[in-house]
Amino acid sequence: MDKAQFLNDRHLPFAKVLGLKFVAASETGVKAEMVVRPELCTRPDVLHGGAIMAFADTLGAASTVLNLPEGKGTTTIESKTNFVGPAPVGATVIGETTPVHRGRRTQVWTTRITTAEGKLVAVVTQTQMVL
Repeated sequence: MDKAQFLNDRHLPFAKVLGLKFVAASETGVKAEMVVRPELCTRPDVLHGGAIMAFADTLGAASTVLNLPEGKGTTTIESKTNFVGPAPVGATVIGETTPVHRGRRTQVWTTRITTAEGKLVAVVTQTQMVL
């Protein structure tokens, strides 16, 4: 089974609430997209910072899952977000996660979130603990 489809089929409840769809996935990162819906926005109708962080957190966790030994789990222990620009309601945002460090105890990932037109929305760096 394709790894992106595997992640989509995992039935991650919060990812479904966000409307997140994985479009590519491997041990070296994932790519997903999400449509900016009004219920994910703040005023004036731009994607809420918390939704941006949740989108990136989901991608970092998914990237870690693809690198875990059998029987192991993961949790986020640190996350830093630089907000760069807005994503208006109706836009599609694309998140691309790449590894900084893939160790036995921790993994560090950077996620760049852009609009479909390529405008940078945010850069998120997070650390995942291997449980």
